[in-house]
Amino acid sequence: MAKETKTNAMRILDRNKIPYEVLTYQCDQFIDGLHTAQKTGAPVEQSFKTLVAQGKSGGFYVFVIPIAEEVNLKTAAKTVGEKSVEMIHVKDITRITGYVRGGCSPLGMKKQFPTVIHESARDYDQIYVSGGRLGSTIRLSSLELARVTGAVFADITA
Repeated sequence: MAKETKTNAMRILDRNKIPYEVLTYQCDQFIDGLHTAQKTGAPVEQSFKTLVAQGKSGGFYVFVIPIAEEVNLKTAAKTVGEKSVEMIHVKDITRITGYVRGGCSPLGMKKQFPTVIHESARDYDQIYVSGGRLGSTIRLSSLELARVTGAVFADITA
């Protein structure tokens, strides 16, 4: 069996000595988080998606929220100190983050953007986020994810 190539997200976790588990699944194109959880067997309530938005100031922000929920842009903007934020266009994901749609991890983007993790992540010892490529999910501690990304926890879906 061939050794899996590490993604930037995995290399950052290794460098910071953060334990994690990689779950892989067959995927050739974008599938949403609910289908990803179904394929990996990850509990839906512990599975989180990574969204990237741009603020009125021009800055970019990363929001990590439960896969079955939607970000509240007004609340998210207030949390990061912006007047407003808008989701970046799908065609801009790779240029801004270095990742593809469906494989965007909160770890290892081209730049470390201010990150907000939904407060519900603290309810679990482990959460699931994208591993940095299609077909790859990482299970890790939400507290360790927050530490390594410099994230804050907030309710950004209400």
